[in-house]
Amino acid sequence: MPDWLRTILLIIGVLVLLVVLVAGFVMWRYRIPPRGLLAMGAAAIYLVSPIDVVPELVLGPLGLLDDTGVTVATGLFVYKLVKVQRILRDGGVTPGRPGQRSRQRDGDPTPTRYHRP
Repeated sequence: MPDWLRTILLIIGVLVLLVVLVAGFVMWRYRIPPRGLLAMGAAAIYLVSPIDVVPELVLGPLGLLDDTGVTVATGLFVYKLVKVQRILRDGGVTPGRPGQRSRQRDGDPTPTRYHRP
């Protein structure tokens, strides 16, 4: 394998590891659910990519409207996810994981998705 290819693969590997570590830290520190982190990543990719719904080259400053809309929509989505999670946690409810059976409430034979610890 050529040295330049090995160097490029090493740089890509280090960047992927760095992104995973940063994502894990953000999820842990700010209690952001994985869906919120995925939405933020998708919005970042859209903002960086040269493909736009409304191109800036043709419409000038009006072309920034779609970028602004994506940023605002993602921010609101993540804010609501974190807010709902905080309300549930303050109420003593811990969300169950999809696909797993949660503990049953006292006297209730059916398992619930959200359960009290």
